[in-house]
Amino acid sequence: LYGEQERLTCPLQLIRTLSGELGLQTLIHNITDEIRHMLNCERAFLFIYDDKRDNLWTCTMRTNGDIIRFRTDEGIPGYVFKSGRQHSIADVYTHKHFDLNVDRKLGCTSRSVLCIPVDNQLHDTIGVLMAVNKRDGDFSESDTDLIKTLALIATSAIESAQLYQELKLTFSSFIETLSTTLDARDYITAGHSRRVTLYALEIGRQMKLPRHDLEILRYAALLHDIGKLGVPELVLFKDRRLSEEEYEIIKRHAHLTKSILSKIHFQRQYREIPDIASSHHEKINGHGYPLGITGDKIPLGGKILAVADVFDALTSRRQYRDRMEIEKVVQIIDKETGSSFEPFVVYNFKHITLDRLIKVLEYGHRSELSEHDIDILRDYSLKEIVEIRLKNRKTKEEKLAESTFMRYYLRKYRGVDQI
Repeated sequence: LYGEQERLTCPLQLIRTLSGELGLQTLIHNITDEIRHMLNCERAFLFIYDDKRDNLWTCTMRTNGDIIRFRTDEGIPGYVFKSGRQHSIADVYTHKHFDLNVDRKLGCTSRSVLCIPVDNQLHDTIGVLMAVNKRDGDFSESDTDLIKTLALIATSAIESAQLYQELKLTFSSFIETLSTTLDARDYITAGHSRRVTLYALEIGRQMKLPRHDLEILRYAALLHDIGKLGVPELVLFKDRRLSEEEYEIIKRHAHLTKSILSKIHFQRQYREIPDIASSHHEKINGHGYPLGITGDKIPLGGKILAVADVFDALTSRRQYRDRMEIEKVVQIIDKETGSSFEPFVVYNFKHITLDRLIKVLEYGHRSELSEHDIDILRDYSLKEIVEIRLKNRKTKEEKLAESTFMRYYLRKYRGVDQI
């Protein structure tokens, strides 16, 4: 239990706990966990006001971080939010605003509640803080004073996290717009940057990359071809194979990607993006471009993009051909593994399951995919389907997996004929 001396140090403890945390859901967990200990209660909840949806939301460890939403007039939290007044209730069942449905959503059984509005410096209510079921009697005035102090500290952390999320959303939408602008130039290659991004993220997840690395990889993938804005359309949209001179012009796009992105001010945690985005044509044997660097000098993200980019190029429609046979695609990648491509990246790519692969291949048509077919494909990887395709004798299950995959790969489910 917290004595007077411990209670005096509670604000400092909360400041230390919240210091530097900018993830809003993690912040909610940290705040409620500290308040639960400091007030010696069974549960604590922090509800955040969402002005776009006009509701309150929270997340708890018991719901694995899933968002739970409430109307702003729902239950005691809604009443406190609307009224802007604190409430200490010894028996919730005697309170006219108690709503059993709120308890069910939160996964708790309330008896006593201490609930206060969380106001910002402009005196706008931005949320509600609620402690549930005091372990040693009723919530006291001392508890109320303490939770008010803690709410002031929490408010500053919440607003910082919300501002950070807004900045991230702005940055992300800027990147998305740049990528979409590039893809919109040519209906033939439309969606290339998006698909490369999705393939790259699948490889990254297969490699168990940290969340921050996946985020950087996503932005770099979306922007990897931004240098093509500097390539003449006459060359870029040519409807037959390129001459050697034209190919040299196309190759300039990797250098231009680095040049364009280097002019953008990236925050410190995103400064790798230009190097990763511009290295998707480097080869581990040093015969790539624009720098001709080798091995570990190539960013891991660049190595991942190299595989994703080639796979999408070979499995997408081009001005002069349609999708290449899947076995030939994998054979080409295998042949270049160890010289052009990092073996570990290729290994992980080939172990992506077919359900996830098809969702990227047919990005833009996901609503037309059969859930039953997706379930069948979930049990097989890209590596396995190629092995099945090359087999002379196949089991009934393998034949079903092959026919299902090829129906989507050849786009027969959409009635599309190969060129």
